[in-house]
Amino acid sequence: MPARRVGGLILVEEPNRPVVRGTAVVYVRVSSADQRSDVDQQVARITTWAGEQGIPVGRVVSEVGPALNGHRWTFLGLLGDPQVASIVVERCGRFAWFGGEYLDAALAASGRRLLVVDPAGVDDDPAGDITDILTSMYARLYGRLYGRCGAVTRGRRAVEAVVGAAG
Repeated sequence: MPARRVGGLILVEEPNRPVVRGTAVVYVRVSSADQRSDVDQQVARITTWAGEQGIPVGRVVSEVGPALNGHRWTFLGLLGDPQVASIVVERCGRFAWFGGEYLDAALAASGRRLLVVDPAGVDDDPAGDITDILTSMYARLYGRLYGRCGAVTRGRRAVEAVVGAAG
C-alpha cells in the first residue's frame, strides 16, 4: 500500500482500484417454492428503484433457496462473473443472512458494488427468522440421514412445536 511521510505523519494513500465496466443485475431470491409469487413483486420494486437511481438494469435473475447455505449457484455465478459490475438486491437477507459486509467489501475491492434497496430490511418477524434458521440448520445436519425433504419437514415441525410451547 503506498504511503509517504509528511513531517511526523504517515499518509497512507488508497490504492487505485480498477473500474469495472459491466452490467447491473437485479438478484431476487425467495426461500421456498411456495413463495414464487413474491418474485414478480420483488422485481418490480427493485427495477423501479434502480430506474429512479439512474441505474440501467442489464438483466434480472431469480433463485429459490435459503440464504443460509452455499448452494445458491445463481448467486455464486453472479459473484464470479467479472462482467457484473453491480448486483442489486431488495434487502440484505436476500443475499446473505450473515456476513454481507464481507461480500460488499470483496466486490468493492474489485471495483464492483452491491446495492441494497432497503438497507434496514424488514424485521417484523424475529420468531419466524429464528424458525427458518433452526429449520435450515436441522435440515442440513440431518438431511443425509432422512433425505432432504423429510429433514426439512421434520425440522420445521420440531421447531414450530418448540416455539409454540414457549409462546
